[in-house]
Amino acid sequence: MGWLDNMIAAVSPRHAYEREMWRQGLEELRGYDAAGNGRINSGWRVTNESAEATDKYSRDIVRARARDLERNSDIAQAVLHAYKRNVVGKGYTLRATTGNDALDKQIEKAWKRWCKARNCDVTGEQSFNEILRMMVERKKVDGGMIVLYRHTRGGVVPFKLQCLEVDELDKTQAAPRHQGNRVVGGIEYNQYRRPVGYWIRQYDIEGWQLAEPAYIEAKDVFFYKSKHRPSQLREMSDMSPTITRVRDTNEFITAVAIKERIAALVGLVIKKTLPSGGTGRSSWGSKGGQVDYSGKKMTPGMIMELGAGDDVEVVDPKGAATDATAFLKTQQGLIGAGQGLSYEAVSRDMNGATYSSARQNALEDENTYTEEIELLTAFMSEVYENFLISGVLSGLFSVPDFWERKEEYMDHSWVKTPKKWIDPAKEASADKIALQSGQKTFQDLQAEKGKDWKEAVDELAEVLEYGRKKGIDMGGVIFGTGTTAAQQSGPGGGKEPDDPEHGGDPGQGGEQPGGSGEQPAADS
Repeated sequence: MGWLDNMIAAVSPRHAYEREMWRQGLEELRGYDAAGNGRINSGWRVTNESAEATDKYSRDIVRARARDLERNSDIAQAVLHAYKRNVVGKGYTLRATTGNDALDKQIEKAWKRWCKARNCDVTGEQSFNEILRMMVERKKVDGGMIVLYRHTRGGVVPFKLQCLEVDELDKTQAAPRHQGNRVVGGIEYNQYRRPVGYWIRQYDIEGWQLAEPAYIEAKDVFFYKSKHRPSQLREMSDMSPTITRVRDTNEFITAVAIKERIAALVGLVIKKTLPSGGTGRSSWGSKGGQVDYSGKKMTPGMIMELGAGDDVEVVDPKGAATDATAFLKTQQGLIGAGQGLSYEAVSRDMNGATYSSARQNALEDENTYTEEIELLTAFMSEVYENFLISGVLSGLFSVPDFWERKEEYMDHSWVKTPKKWIDPAKEASADKIALQSGQKTFQDLQAEKGKDWKEAVDELAEVLEYGRKKGIDMGGVIFGTGTTAAQQSGPGGGKEPDDPEHGGDPGQGGEQPGGSGEQPAADS
């Protein structure tokens, strides 16, 4: 209220209240319902601030709560495992495309060696795939992870990675290293809000913080995080939208579990009709004619005689597990939706799922994972470029014109190791139709399987040639028709594939994509 409303409220609270109600009514008539301050939204008080102003007061406590759920919540772990399985999985294969096949193979072989723990990690404890999985997990829980590029001796090339948690950014640092910059949250920014350096806290081996932080230039740092608003500077946990729901669900599960434990305990209550003391029947028992039940327990097949006039009432608490099933399913579905995943991906519950619904959910989940994969492959490409440059400088790769054609030599791609589908027969049939109709090429299909199409052709040719030498008809695919060379040549096979009259390569049992003629079948 304004100053006039305050003066009216001091004299007549009723009139001030009426003025406020009329004002809110007019606002709701000419504005948005979502902006109304009526009875329904009366407790919804919000303000517009920059992302950093909103996040900095909540970042640490949200991260601490997310870590607590990471340690103690199976539902939170289900989300983390789903991301690690599908974003990283079995890892990625490097395909160098420098234009020189011999150099490509040399680089790929050296990269495979470098990805081992002793060569890529300064601690020598994690392989490159393990680092990738940790990055995905830390981004979901902490909001991000810092990776430093360290040029050290030893290993395949003098280049390794050092992983740090976001907690190691020195938030107390305020003095910028360069004039005109600002330090916010331990990161130094220029006038365009571009990071130019990071202030990293220093610890001894036992974890005690040292006095002076270290300054690392941005070119030697990769801050793995997602940016959701232009004004966002630091990270925020990806689990923040679902943290409260995960905790509520955990508390509910704990309560139901305790109740079920109580329900599993069957007890007896002895109703006694005779007094425990008195006269007249003192010879019937040790306690005034009554049987002493203290210390007695129920056992399978037990037969026990009660005292005269005593009765038994069974105490059998009713459980709530059946009623909890629907609630838990709804909660897990909301938690998964909050993280962009389907219910099946989070709960691993496939009851009621059909092939079509499971396939559709898997495709939708893939679109969610794609965002994370793009960020992860950007990091991998930056690491690969540093690896290649270190290899050239150290003499591992002999490339005389590397600096003149640097971008060409750095050209590469990543092939993700594929996962098996629910129904391989249907997937194989779909691939066959896509290949025959031109919707996919042989290169596309092999890339989806995590293979290089040239290597696949070479392997096929090797198998066909070996089979021909051993007198076994291995067939051979004629691309575009889905049939084998043996079927096309008809009974009796055909001429030898290396027959000069046909111009075929030895052991080559199929026509290359885009070819016009058919290759004869391998002679059995």
